[in-house]
Amino acid sequence: MNPLSDRINNLATSQTLAMAALARELKAQGKDIISLSLGEPDFNTPDFIKEAAKKAIDENYSTYSPVEGYADLKEAICRKFKRDNNLEYKPSQIVVSTGAKQSLYNIAQVMLNDGDEVILPAPYWVSYFEIVKLSGGVPVEVPTSVDTDFKITPEQLEAAITPKTKMMWFSSPCNPSGSVYNREELTALAKVLEKYPNVYVVADEIYEHINFSGTFCSIASIPGMLERTITVNGVAKAFAMTGWRIGYIGAPEFIAKACTKIQGQVTSGANSIAQRATITAVDADPSVLKHMVDAFHSRRDLVVGLLKNIPGIKINVPEGAFYVFPDVSSFFGKTLKGTFIKDANDFSMYLLGEANVATVTGDAFGNPDCIRFSYATSEDLLKEALRRIKEAVSLTEVPA
Repeated sequence: MNPLSDRINNLATSQTLAMAALARELKAQGKDIISLSLGEPDFNTPDFIKEAAKKAIDENYSTYSPVEGYADLKEAICRKFKRDNNLEYKPSQIVVSTGAKQSLYNIAQVMLNDGDEVILPAPYWVSYFEIVKLSGGVPVEVPTSVDTDFKITPEQLEAAITPKTKMMWFSSPCNPSGSVYNREELTALAKVLEKYPNVYVVADEIYEHINFSGTFCSIASIPGMLERTITVNGVAKAFAMTGWRIGYIGAPEFIAKACTKIQGQVTSGANSIAQRATITAVDADPSVLKHMVDAFHSRRDLVVGLLKNIPGIKINVPEGAFYVFPDVSSFFGKTLKGTFIKDANDFSMYLLGEANVATVTGDAFGNPDCIRFSYATSEDLLKEALRRIKEAVSLTEVPA
């Protein structure tokens, strides 16, 4: 008999982490793998943030922090929300966690009962589906495509809402598509939600500053939405602090208190040194990130341009994050250099085996026609990766 719980047996492994682990394993075997699978900036944490962490060590911030985060960090996060998002939060509405992933898990645990439905515009970040499911919720996928820039319409949202709908979760800029919802689009979605006051929204804004559109809008800033939106953010992506593990939420106070309650029983407060450094990060003017954002913008243009020159790949122009999400469905049912391609998973594994390039299948993100490339690596490596991919798909035989 399997002694493990049904809960863990029914939980899928994160395919982004699995592909990254496989790429590392192949590299260790001596293969020349270019990994475009993991969503991690290839920059170092800025020096001014590292100095703040060193100062915190010298000042002996080595004891347990408050469960919901240091008071002065929560005040700094409130300032950030006001400065960048025009959102008025009080410190009592802020909860700091061990990464935005824990923030999302906390929310699901405190908001969902068995059978509650959560609308997930697809593609969505891989962990949304499993976190909702693990918390007793029912993920309801709303499909989009490259032709609509992977954005849902108000009509799709309304059609997905049922008496069992409890929440909608989405990210903007989106992982994996890089799509950014503008104010007009968010206002139209909010107009639909006005009719359903019991439906809450989780707005994942972790890629907020990696945004090439020129503007950014938080759905919580739309009139009527602040009281029913949980805004999730953190310092991992924009500040190249993935390993520091600090995420946070701004939420209605009753939800923030509930998240603090569950966090107190699971992990308690986040890392004390990382929290002190995060004060410096969120208080910084976003202009300090310009060199990173400019680099990602340049890479986006490079990758999109190269992908457009590969026959069979369909690509839009993402406006944020550091991903492209091309449609590769034209290769399904075909044979590439002796390998039959049934679906996106086959295509992704083919690229790993034939081109030594690691990507992630779109199945992991709720879109089986696409694969995800991360362009958080050097332009030289990106050029080489796309050269290999073009060569790998250049000879296509259609079965009789």
